[in-house]
Amino acid sequence: MVMRNTDGLIDLKNAAGHSEACKPTTVPPPSAASPELSPRPRRRTFSAAAKLRILAETDRAADTGGIAAILRREGLYSSTLTDWRRQRDAGAFAALKPLRRGPKPVVAQPAADLDQLRRENARLRQRLEHAEAIIEVQKKVAALLGMPMATSERDETS
Repeated sequence: MVMRNTDGLIDLKNAAGHSEACKPTTVPPPSAASPELSPRPRRRTFSAAAKLRILAETDRAADTGGIAAILRREGLYSSTLTDWRRQRDAGAFAALKPLRRGPKPVVAQPAADLDQLRRENARLRQRLEHAEAIIEVQKKVAALLGMPMATSERDETS
Protein backbone atom coordinates (compact mmCIF):
# COMPACT_ATOMS: atom_id res chain seq x y z
CA MET A 1 0.00 0.00 0.00
CA VAL A 2 1.35 3.38 -0.90
CA MET A 3 0.33 6.62 0.83
CA ARG A 4 1.02 10.18 -0.17
CA ASN A 5 2.92 12.31 2.33
CA THR A 6 4.00 15.92 2.15
CA ASP A 7 7.52 14.67 1.43
CA GLY A 8 6.48 12.23 -1.23
CA LEU A 9 5.25 8.63 -1.48
CA ILE A 10 5.69 6.21 1.43
CA ASP A 11 5.53 2.44 1.12
CA LEU A 12 3.65 0.98 4.12
CA LYS A 13 5.41 -2.33 4.56
CA ASN A 14 6.91 -3.63 7.76
CA ALA A 15 10.49 -4.74 8.19
CA ALA A 16 9.73 -8.27 7.06
CA GLY A 17 8.40 -7.01 3.76
CA HIS A 18 4.74 -7.80 4.49
CA SER A 19 2.15 -5.13 4.03
CA GLU A 20 0.12 -3.90 6.98
CA ALA A 21 -3.03 -5.46 5.65
CA CYS A 22 -1.99 -8.78 7.26
CA LYS A 23 -3.58 -9.67 10.54
CA PRO A 24 -1.20 -9.05 13.48
CA THR A 25 -0.19 -12.03 15.55
CA THR A 26 -0.97 -12.10 19.25
CA VAL A 27 1.38 -13.45 21.87
CA PRO A 28 -0.34 -15.71 24.40
CA PRO A 29 0.32 -15.06 28.09
CA PRO A 30 2.77 -17.39 29.81
CA SER A 31 1.07 -20.58 30.88
CA ALA A 32 2.82 -20.69 34.27
CA ALA A 33 1.58 -17.24 35.34
CA SER A 34 -0.20 -17.45 38.66
CA PRO A 35 -3.36 -15.38 39.03
CA GLU A 36 -2.46 -14.63 42.65
CA LEU A 37 -0.11 -11.86 43.61
CA SER A 38 3.38 -12.73 44.67
CA PRO A 39 4.24 -11.91 48.28
CA ARG A 40 5.56 -8.42 48.86
CA PRO A 41 9.34 -8.39 49.18
CA ARG A 42 10.65 -7.63 52.64
CA ARG A 43 13.50 -5.28 53.43
CA ARG A 44 16.62 -6.98 54.72
CA THR A 45 17.62 -6.17 58.27
CA PHE A 46 21.02 -6.73 59.77
CA SER A 47 21.69 -7.41 63.41
CA ALA A 48 24.26 -5.38 65.29
CA ALA A 49 26.59 -8.38 65.29
CA ALA A 50 26.31 -8.77 61.49
CA LYS A 51 26.95 -5.06 60.95
CA LEU A 52 30.01 -5.16 63.21
CA ARG A 53 31.28 -8.29 61.44
CA ILE A 54 30.96 -6.65 58.01
CA LEU A 55 32.55 -3.43 59.27
CA ALA A 56 35.47 -5.37 60.75
CA GLU A 57 35.94 -7.24 57.45
CA THR A 58 35.92 -4.05 55.42
CA ASP A 59 38.32 -2.36 57.84
CA ARG A 60 40.77 -5.26 57.42
CA ALA A 61 40.31 -5.24 53.63
CA ALA A 62 40.82 -1.48 53.28
CA ASP A 63 44.58 -1.90 52.78
CA THR A 64 44.26 -4.60 50.12
CA GLY A 65 41.36 -2.99 48.22
CA GLY A 66 38.92 -5.84 48.82
CA ILE A 67 36.04 -3.70 50.05
CA ALA A 68 34.23 -3.89 46.71
CA ALA A 69 34.34 -7.69 46.78
CA ILE A 70 32.86 -7.74 50.29
CA LEU A 71 30.11 -5.33 49.26
CA ARG A 72 29.24 -7.47 46.22
CA ARG A 73 29.25 -10.65 48.30
CA GLU A 74 26.97 -9.14 50.95
CA GLY A 75 24.79 -7.29 48.43
CA LEU A 76 25.40 -3.90 50.01
CA TYR A 77 25.99 -0.39 48.75
CA SER A 78 28.93 1.70 49.87
CA SER A 79 26.51 4.29 51.28
CA THR A 80 25.12 1.66 53.65
CA LEU A 81 28.64 0.94 54.82
CA THR A 82 29.20 4.66 55.38
CA ASP A 83 25.99 4.93 57.43
CA TRP A 84 27.02 1.95 59.58
CA ARG A 85 30.45 3.49 60.19
CA ARG A 86 28.85 6.74 61.32
CA GLN A 87 26.55 4.83 63.65
CA ARG A 88 29.47 2.86 65.07
CA ASP A 89 31.56 6.00 65.61
CA ALA A 90 28.67 7.96 67.15
CA GLY A 91 27.65 5.46 69.78
CA ALA A 92 29.92 2.43 69.46
CA PHE A 93 27.44 -0.38 70.01
CA ALA A 94 24.38 1.54 71.20
CA ALA A 95 23.61 2.89 67.72
CA LEU A 96 23.82 -0.58 66.19
CA LYS A 97 21.40 -2.25 68.59
CA PRO A 98 17.92 -2.62 67.12
CA LEU A 99 15.58 -0.21 68.87
CA ARG A 100 12.17 -1.28 70.09
CA ARG A 101 9.32 0.67 68.67
CA GLY A 102 6.67 2.33 70.76
CA PRO A 103 6.74 4.27 73.98
CA LYS A 104 9.86 3.88 76.03
CA PRO A 105 9.45 2.36 79.50
CA VAL A 106 9.86 4.75 82.39
CA VAL A 107 12.92 3.77 84.38
CA ALA A 108 12.58 4.99 87.95
CA GLN A 109 15.63 6.05 89.89
CA PRO A 110 15.96 3.71 92.90
CA ALA A 111 17.59 6.35 95.11
CA ALA A 112 14.90 8.92 94.32
CA ASP A 113 12.17 6.36 95.02
CA LEU A 114 13.77 5.44 98.33
CA ASP A 115 14.01 9.08 99.40
CA GLN A 116 10.38 9.66 98.45
CA LEU A 117 9.26 6.60 100.43
CA ARG A 118 11.25 7.73 103.48
CA ARG A 119 9.65 11.20 103.37
CA GLU A 120 6.19 9.66 103.06
CA ASN A 121 6.91 7.28 105.94
CA ALA A 122 8.04 10.17 108.17
CA ARG A 123 4.93 12.18 107.27
CA LEU A 124 2.64 9.25 108.09
CA ARG A 125 4.42 8.62 111.41
CA GLN A 126 3.87 12.26 112.36
CA ARG A 127 0.16 12.01 111.50
CA LEU A 128 -0.11 8.80 113.56
CA GLU A 129 1.50 10.48 116.60
CA HIS A 130 -0.89 13.41 116.21
CA ALA A 131 -3.91 11.09 116.00
CA GLU A 132 -2.76 9.11 119.05
CA ALA A 133 -2.36 12.36 121.03
CA ILE A 134 -5.91 13.39 120.12
CA ILE A 135 -7.23 9.98 121.21
CA GLU A 136 -5.41 10.26 124.58
CA VAL A 137 -6.95 13.70 125.17
CA GLN A 138 -10.39 12.32 124.32
CA LYS A 139 -9.91 9.48 126.83
CA LYS A 140 -8.92 11.93 129.57
CA VAL A 141 -11.91 14.21 128.83
CA ALA A 142 -14.24 11.21 128.92
CA ALA A 143 -12.76 10.07 132.24
CA LEU A 144 -13.23 13.59 133.74
CA LEU A 145 -16.83 13.74 132.58
CA GLY A 146 -17.53 10.26 133.89
CA MET A 147 -18.39 8.76 130.49
CA PRO A 148 -16.67 5.43 130.01
CA MET A 149 -15.16 4.98 126.54
CA ALA A 150 -15.31 1.66 124.79
CA THR A 151 -11.86 0.11 124.70
CA SER A 152 -10.65 -1.86 121.74
CA GLU A 153 -8.54 -5.00 121.87
CA ARG A 154 -5.53 -3.02 120.68
CA ASP A 155 -5.70 -0.63 123.64
CA GLU A 156 -5.79 -3.52 126.14
CA THR A 157 -2.67 -5.16 124.75
CA SER A 158 -0.51 -2.02 124.63
